Amino acid sequence: MPAPATTTVLVVTWRGVGHLGECLDALATQDRPHRILVVDNASDDGTAELLAAHPSAPEVLRLPRNAGYAGGIAAGLSAVDTPLVAWLNDDAAPRPDWLGLLEDALLAEPDLAAVGCRLERAGGSPQSVGVRLTADGHGADRTAAGGQAFGFCGGAVLLRTAALRAAGGVPASFFCYYEDTDTAWRLRLAGWRIGVRERAVARHRHGASTRPGSPSFHRWNERNRLLTLLRCAPARVALTQLTRFTALTAVLPLRGDRPAAANFRAGLRCRVLAEVLARLPATLLARRAIGARAVLDRGEVWREWAGR
Repeated sequence: MPAPATTTVLVVTWRGVGHLGECLDALATQDRPHRILVVDNASDDGTAELLAAHPSAPEVLRLPRNAGYAGGIAAGLSAVDTPLVAWLNDDAAPRPDWLGLLEDALLAEPDLAAVGCRLERAGGSPQSVGVRLTADGHGADRTAAGGQAFGFCGGAVLLRTAALRAAGGVPASFFCYYEDTDTAWRLRLAGWRIGVRERAVARHRHGASTRPGSPSFHRWNERNRLLTLLRCAPARVALTQLTRFTALTAVLPLRGDRPAAANFRAGLRCRVLAEVLARLPATLLARRAIGARAVLDRGEVWREWAGR
């Protein structure tokens, strides 16, 4: 009789027929028993047929619309019944010992809530070995080995299911980007540690599902950074960064030397501000709930990690 699974691997996909098979193939080689739950964001490209035919026989939760990565993880989390849950991009392919190394690391240290891994680009160079918190509140991938990480890259990570739920789950409305930094921040406020096991490796076809650098990419990144700060950071930090974003947006049309990147387009930035303001009542309610669950002061976490 096979050993019961300790981990449910959540794979969120949208129109992933070109790369999802490689991800499922890699999961089939893992040296630990696990449950695979694929959250299909209403794909219309043959993904459903691929899932039905794949020999790993994954469970499938098909959503009626595209809820993004954050929304897909949030939907899948409601169906998880194992002590541990992994998030895995549909364009990532973990090595056979990936899950075992992460499980061993997490179960060996009771105060760890999450363990990230080394995400590699196709050529083997590091894309992420955890996430750092910049001095202005960005979540940025660490690419150098060693040292401590503030958070994890959500493309491939293992978490304690109960800790994740107790910290408020996943911010589904983010759609995608910063759901990992926000989650790591809330876990740290709740007193948990976060680690990275660099020997656990997943190869990542970064951008196979989204287009880094596109207007949508910058919209989600800028909006969700501000929302994360409003939810998790000290009030002074959150208000300072929101004010700076607003001021730069106001003066950009007057500058002749503004960068060409989409996040310096006044129209996109005005849309970001409108979306942040529309979400402000719900965001402040979430901030209150996060504060009620916290065992560490927001300022203490900020001082320890910002700018490292």
